[in-house]
Amino acid sequence: MQPLTASDVQAALDRSNLGLKLQFFENSTATSQMAAEAIGCELGQIVKSLAFIVDGQPILVLASGDQRVDDRKIAELYGVGRKKVKIASPEECIAIYGYAPGGVPPVGHRTPNLPTYIDATLQRYERIYAAGGEHNAIFGLTFEQLQQLTGGKVVDVVRES
Repeated sequence: MQPLTASDVQAALDRSNLGLKLQFFENSTATSQMAAEAIGCELGQIVKSLAFIVDGQPILVLASGDQRVDDRKIAELYGVGRKKVKIASPEECIAIYGYAPGGVPPVGHRTPNLPTYIDATLQRYERIYAAGGEHNAIFGLTFEQLQQLTGGKVVDVVRES
């Protein structure tokens, strides 16, 4: 199965009418650290798109780049045991979400209407940056735009420090 591309993400952004545009970088932005360095922002401003399969159902968790997601909290959201929460494999990422790990965007997925959860700690920032479907594509937006774009539910899914 062929992965989707940054043009699929831009098309989804265009449909939102929020005026959001992808930026492309010479170097990879596939990890939160690489993205923060390329943009010149704090690690926490990077929106990590984490593809999980919970009891057979795909979900998307959008977390701050400086946080670690707690799979126990995801399990609690679904009322299942922690062993029912798994990170999607690279093959599942492409088949379900449409993109390889490191490029999964918050929108423009192969499977429509994926349940989406947004890490509440992203609210700390005026501007945040999300993956754009390829290893070197990113777009900037506000927390409110991320909510509007994804229809995501704001939750506490991060590990206590």
